[in-house]
Amino acid sequence: MADKTTLKYTAEHEWVLVDGTTATVGITAYAAEKLGDVVFVDLPDVGATVAEGKVVGEIESTKSVGELFAPVNGTVLEANDAVVASPELVNTDPFGEGWLIKVEFESLPELMSFDEYSKLVGE
Repeated sequence: MADKTTLKYTAEHEWVLVDGTTATVGITAYAAEKLGDVVFVDLPDVGATVAEGKVVGEIESTKSVGELFAPVNGTVLEANDAVVASPELVNTDPFGEGWLIKVEFESLPELMSFDEYSKLVGE
């Protein structure tokens, strides 16, 4: 499980773990809780080009459909097949096994710190 305090965050409730030029992306526990029980996850294909702030996937729950936004410009290196097969991982382990995609990027945009994100969601 990733340490929530060292991750970066977006206003769209994605978390980002930066490792060199790879960004691992998932949705926050706050977002997973608001969505409710996740029943379907649609992720981009490996090799797909993604653009910061653009929709790259969909997360469906019993209550609603949420969109997954790319936090960086880059190329999808990996999509989490385990989440596609078992969407409930987004709810049960959003900062660990519930990660969604890994993206290779050239530059990192301005992202929020844990403290900034906590203030945004009122936690």
